[in-house]
Amino acid sequence: MNRLKGKVALVTGAARGLGREYALRLASLGADVGVIDINLMSHKEFEREKLDNKYETVVDVLKEFNINAYGVEVDISNEEEVKQAFNEIKNNLGEIDILVANAGGGTGLLTENLASSIDSEQLEIVMARNFYGTLYSVKNVVESMKQRRTGKIITVTSVAGLKANSEGNYAHYSAAKAAIVSFTKNLARELGEYNITANAIAPGYISTGRLSEQFEKAGAVEFKNQTALKRFGTPKECADVIEFLATDLSDYVTGTVIDVTGGLMN
Repeated sequence: MNRLKGKVALVTGAARGLGREYALRLASLGADVGVIDINLMSHKEFEREKLDNKYETVVDVLKEFNINAYGVEVDISNEEEVKQAFNEIKNNLGEIDILVANAGGGTGLLTENLASSIDSEQLEIVMARNFYGTLYSVKNVVESMKQRRTGKIITVTSVAGLKANSEGNYAHYSAAKAAIVSFTKNLARELGEYNITANAIAPGYISTGRLSEQFEKAGAVEFKNQTALKRFGTPKECADVIEFLATDLSDYVTGTVIDVTGGLMN
């Protein structure tokens, strides 16, 4: 299916995990795909994330779809590096029609950073990885989208940005992801008159190669039982939502957060 034939998509944090799944889905729909990550070889860090030996990075896999693909290594929290990386991808693929601002991540132990005692240094790291990185990414596509009066912006928050953890822990990450929600809603209001949509996806407990290992160590049954469906989600199920938000199926959807949590929010 070539629903995105002739479009250029860019996915941040796409070397492995959910970002890689998003990039592959967009390529399967016919889009040319740019990817950025702080380390395009990071798939080698987790046994269940490793690519087949014939592929060095996700860029090689993307090219199997007979589309143009290009990758750049960049620190998403560095505004100037992000600008240079986006320009490099535009120079190789063309102006960006679809942005999936996926890069992010937490820091510290899940039991740390109670709301009343957030570590300032960890907060700055997490805000930079998640909120600032999303902001920098949007800034580098929005003017072109406005001039062309078209575009799809998809930000990535988390269930942690929608509800508090049971003990009020890991609050620095929750705050960063909640900031993305508010930012996206404001963005949708600003850009609607230019025919640009802005929506967010909020994954819950998803069994990526990295997270599945962590769930097993922490007690998988406990996490599964918190969901209505009593199971983990899959990267494919998150990519299904990305497909909806990136294509004309969602042309009248903007300012929305779609949670992919298996009923965790119920």
